[in-house]
Parts: sequence; C-alpha cells; structure tokens
Amino acid sequence: MMYYAHSPDKKKGIGAQSYEGHICGVMKRAEKAAERLCKYAHNDRELFFGALKQAAEFHDLGKLDKANQEILSGEKKAQGLPIPHADAGAAYFLNRTNRLLFPAMIIQAHHSGYNDLSEEKIKEQAIFRNLNSLAGDQNDITVMEYVNKTLPDMVKIHGSLIQNTDQKYDPAKGDMPVLLRLMLSCMADADHTDTAVHYKNYDETEYAAELKPAERLKLLDSCIDSMKNKDDPKSPLRNKMYHACRDADTNSTVNSCDSPVGSGKTTAVMAHLLRQAKKRGLRRIIVVLPFTNIIKQSVDRYRKTLVFPWEDPEKIVAELHHRADFQNPESRHLTALWKAPIIVTTAVTFFETLASDSPATLRRLHELPGSAVFIDESHAALPAKLLPLAWRWINIYAAQWNCYWVLASGSLNRFWEIKGINNDETCNVPELLDDKLRSELLESEKKRIRYQYDSAPKNIEEIASWVTSFKGPRLLILNTVQSAAAMADYFRKHYGEDNVEHLSTALTSVDREDIIDRVKKRLEDKSDTDWTFIATSCVEAGLDFSFRNGFRECCSLVSLLQASGRINRNDEYDDSEIWTFKIAEGGLLRKHPSFKDSAAILQKYFEDNIKITPELSTQSIEEEIVAYGRSSEFMELVKYERNNEFKKVEELFKVISTDTRITLVDKELIAKIRAHKKVDWQTIQKNSVQIRKCILKETKAEEILSGIYEWPLTYDNFIGYMAGVLPVAKFTSGADINV
Repeated sequence: MMYYAHSPDKKKGIGAQSYEGHICGVMKRAEKAAERLCKYAHNDRELFFGALKQAAEFHDLGKLDKANQEILSGEKKAQGLPIPHADAGAAYFLNRTNRLLFPAMIIQAHHSGYNDLSEEKIKEQAIFRNLNSLAGDQNDITVMEYVNKTLPDMVKIHGSLIQNTDQKYDPAKGDMPVLLRLMLSCMADADHTDTAVHYKNYDETEYAAELKPAERLKLLDSCIDSMKNKDDPKSPLRNKMYHACRDADTNSTVNSCDSPVGSGKTTAVMAHLLRQAKKRGLRRIIVVLPFTNIIKQSVDRYRKTLVFPWEDPEKIVAELHHRADFQNPESRHLTALWKAPIIVTTAVTFFETLASDSPATLRRLHELPGSAVFIDESHAALPAKLLPLAWRWINIYAAQWNCYWVLASGSLNRFWEIKGINNDETCNVPELLDDKLRSELLESEKKRIRYQYDSAPKNIEEIASWVTSFKGPRLLILNTVQSAAAMADYFRKHYGEDNVEHLSTALTSVDREDIIDRVKKRLEDKSDTDWTFIATSCVEAGLDFSFRNGFRECCSLVSLLQASGRINRNDEYDDSEIWTFKIAEGGLLRKHPSFKDSAAILQKYFEDNIKITPELSTQSIEEEIVAYGRSSEFMELVKYERNNEFKKVEELFKVISTDTRITLVDKELIAKIRAHKKVDWQTIQKNSVQIRKCILKETKAEEILSGIYEWPLTYDNFIGYMAGVLPVAKFTSGADINV
C-alpha cells in the first residue's frame, strides 16, 4: 500500500508525494545541513546531529494516521488534516523509557515553533504533547489521547518504509535557546525545501559558490589601488584606513571599528573580514545595514570589487531587503535564505531572525555559524532596549559557533561598556584602528561641519520657507514617512518638481534605486544647487551623498551625527551647517512617538551648550537607557531568553515595533501572482513596500498570496504609497499612518 506525505496539486498536474520519498528527502537535506553547520560547533556536535536526524525521520509520523491518509492521498478533500500530525513523532520519543526531549521538541515545533518552556512545564508528564481537543466528532478526547491509541500502528507502518537507526548523545553543554533554534532551522529548511521541490515551486540549487576569501581579497586590493584619486584630499587617509583595517590582526572574536564618515569603512572592513575568514576557515560574510535603501549601494560596490568576471554577481553577493518569510505551503518557496558566500541584509531581517520562533523565518539561521558578521552603522541597528539580548547573542555565536564580529560606525556608541547591557560577559572589544590613526581621522572630521539648533516649532510652510533660505543643495530629514511625504508634496506643488527629491520606505526598492542614482547625478552637477532632498532617517547611513547644508528634525544624538555625514562629506564647502529643529505638530506633520526620550536628551545638549561630537555617543545611549528604565524591565528580554521563553522573545524583540506586511504595488506582478505564475523572492522584494497591517485592514487591501497583499490606493514613484494616504490623512487626525 502507498502512503503519502503531501496531497496532489491538480491545478499543476502534480501527484501526491509519497511518505517514504518525503522522509528520505528531508533526512538527506537535514543531514547535509547539520554536517555543514557542525564543522563550526564548539560543543554538542553529536547531540545536534543525532537529535536532528531523529526529528527528521519521525517529524511526519502523524500523517500515517488513517484519517490523514484519506486527505493526503486525494481520496477526500479538506482544508487541513483532521488529526494534528506533529504530536505522533513527539509521542514516539516521549513515551519511551529513556525519554528523548530534543527530537520531541523539534518535531512538535516544526510547523508552529517552540512553546514557551514555562507553559510546557505546567503540563508535567504531558510536556511537549498536544493537549488540545480533537476537532469534529471526536472533540471529547485530546490529541494526545487519540495519538497514544493509534501510535503503535503508525510506528509499525513507518518501520516497514524507513530503516530506523537509533542515536545516542550526551546532554547539551552550550546555550540551550540558540542550540534549539539552530536545530529547528535545519529541520524547517529541509522540510520546506523538499516540499517546495516536489510541487515544482523552485529548482533546488547546491552550494556551488564558495567564499574564496584569499582570492577575493587580492581582487579587492587590486580594485582599491586602481580607484585612488590624487585630487581627493581624503584619499591618503582612506588609503591608510584600508590598509590598517585589512592588516589588523586580532585573536578576539568581537571587534569594533570606530571611524568617521567618508573614511572608506565599507571596503576597509570587508578587506579585514576576508583576511579573517581565511585565517579562521569561515564560510560566509554577512553585512548588516540599518536601512533598506543603503543596501543597493553596498551591494553594487561589493559586486564590482569582489566578483570575478566569470561569476554571476547575484550568486556571490546576495541582496536581501525586508523580511520575506512565508509559512504557508503555497508561498514558503519565496523565503529569502542565507546561502550566498556574501550577504548584505538589514538589521531587521538579521536580528529578528536570531529572535524568531517561526520555522519559516528560522530556515536561514543555520547558515550563520562559521560566518564573519559586519554590523555596519551599528549605532542605528537596534533600539536601546534590545541591546542586552543582542549583545548576549553576539557573544554566544562567537564563543560557541565560530562567528567573527565587527561592530562599526561613524558615531560608534560603545554600548557593551554600559552597565545593564554587559553584566555577565568580560568586556574585551578591541579596536581595529590604533589610537594615532583614529585621532587623525577624527581631527579631519571636526573641521567639516557646524551644528546649529533652532528651538521654535515650525509647520510645513515655515519649514519650507526657512530651509530654502539656505544655500543648496539641501538635505531635509523628518522623523516619519508621512511627514516626509507631506513636506515633499508641498515642495513639489510650491517650488516645482525640479526643485525637490524625496526618499523613504514608502517607495519600492526599484524606485528608491532610481531616486538615489538621480540624486547622485544632481550632486555631481555643481551648477545644480537650488534644490532640496527630503527624506526620513533611511538616508542617514551608508549613502555617499554630500550636501551643502542640512536640516534634521530633533531625534537623537547618533542620528544627528550620522545625518551630518551627508553634509560636506568631501570637504568641498567651507560654510556648511546642519540644523536641528522641531515640528509644530498638526495637519499632515506627525511626531514619532519612539523618539520622545532621545530627542529630549539631544535638545538638552543644545540648551546646555554641550559640544556635539562623536565622543558623546556612548553617554547619550546610556541616558536613553536610563530614560527607558535600566532595571528589570530593560533586562526582561534576557531573562525570557535564558528561560527558553521562545514566543515571548519573538514577540518582544522587534527592531521595528509596527506590525507590517509585504504589499505589492506593481500591477503586472500582481496579475502574474493571481494567475499562479512562478515568481521569485527577488522580484517580490524589489516591487513591494512594508505597510502596517491595520492600514491594510482600513483600506481593505486584499491578501493575494499568504502573507502578501495588494495595495488598493494610489502609488507613484515620487512619494510612493503615501500618494494614496495623504488625501485621506488630510481629513483625519491621530497617529502617523506609517512611521
């Protein structure tokens, strides 16, 4: 008799997948992932490999139930399986005399994630079992009771199809939450991949591309030598910076690089990471940036300097924007994974993956061990309340999973030195640059710009009149997407389209790239000066822009320092200023609630005549922590993590607190998806925006694929989806529609 793991898809003409075929496919993929990962494990190699193999073999045991087989074979139709299938595999390992918790936990979590351990402990002897009542006619018994009766028959069928090899291993020695997430990552990726391949959603590719750090470092050296600019006064300093970073040797696994804007940090740190990858035998480099809009610039630079002519640049340097994680079988093939040798991604994607309890998101986590990680613009990567747990993860992956870290910024706040963040670990974070070079770089920085403050709150008309009274080109940064869009729309109507540019996350990746290219060309034209670039904080880091004067809505010290890096970046002006100002809230301007404390701290620096310098960064972040509450509330996430409270950690560890969804604005792409045509995740991320779920509900946006929505209002390539929002917002009041 044939047994099945997945039902047929008659629309595609694909038959049901056999149980034996799926189990063997998942076991093979999980075993390969474990082999790659365990090369970098300092502890628990046998445990990891053994428990994962057991979980892979029995994860779908419950599908052998007779009622489930009627659905999976196609004999009957139903929205889901009548008997929850994860409990049987867990029962197989928990009902034994020598109970095996690890494979039981992985199996029970392979679709829904781990439950918080505090909730599981309440169940006592029924720990990691499903105590929910069965649906339908059998709702008088629990899933556990039903499975216990039918388990022997399912185990017998399984044994006739799959040759079982028992595994033995010692108790865990490393950090438990990280270990469990990595196990679930391997399990979920193997399961989802095998399913997607069966349904022909994508062609599985092997790990063809390698990092080849020594060869790529030589290529980078050659490119840097060819790009030296004798006419650039900063070129000698950048050259010193590059060679100092590249040649810095350290035995520490966590290092910092404190260098000002325009010093060539992007390529210098990459050279260092390539050299360390060769030294330490690492397999991957991950570059983490704070904003989606600066990814393209870094990706282009790396593809030009690190990719050989015969290689496909997209397979060597992967560009990952906002999270694209899909749990539903019909869309899970669109998940963006970390398989390229060099990955450039966002802080949201990176750190929320580390915190995740969702199998769809965790699919990529097992690619992290054995990686060199560059947290660029680390001052902007995370809100202060998330730093203690992020610091804990950084140290665990460094000590137990052979990861190498560089934390870098032009306004580096040394958060690891702050009491309340670094209470347990020995604080030893060496600088890649020596004191002499750092002083030389900082001395050059101090002459570049003047910091000014205007305390009078201003409305849209007053801001426009004030800003345009200064010499251009000008940069104007506001704290919310709505404020920036409203300001840009006002400029367009009153000063003309040629006198304003706009950039924010209201625009798709494709449109942001066009805008950045256009702004670069306008800045190169020295006769084109009377115009204003209006943006949100997404413009503050990583973009090689140089404006004459700047204006920044009061936000935080580190944001101001980073914004100043876009003003007189190359020392071409002798009278450049950046002004901090406040908005008069009302109409279409909206304050950002998350910046209340940090803005008050910065405002006090100005009122007390404290000189604005990068050296203030650590002090300002410490004051923000005090304002937030350093005590038990601040350390709450670390406590939940240590106690294996997976769902609480995932819920609370949000780099961006708003609940957003991937929303498509391209009509042709939407039509393609509606027609069930093949679409890859790269196309999705380039032609979508992130919009708050509550706004999608208010606008009656339709979910066209699991986790993907269609924007029903107007979208244009100037202010993005705010073109549809602003006409509505004019007649409403309250919170910003998308900060």
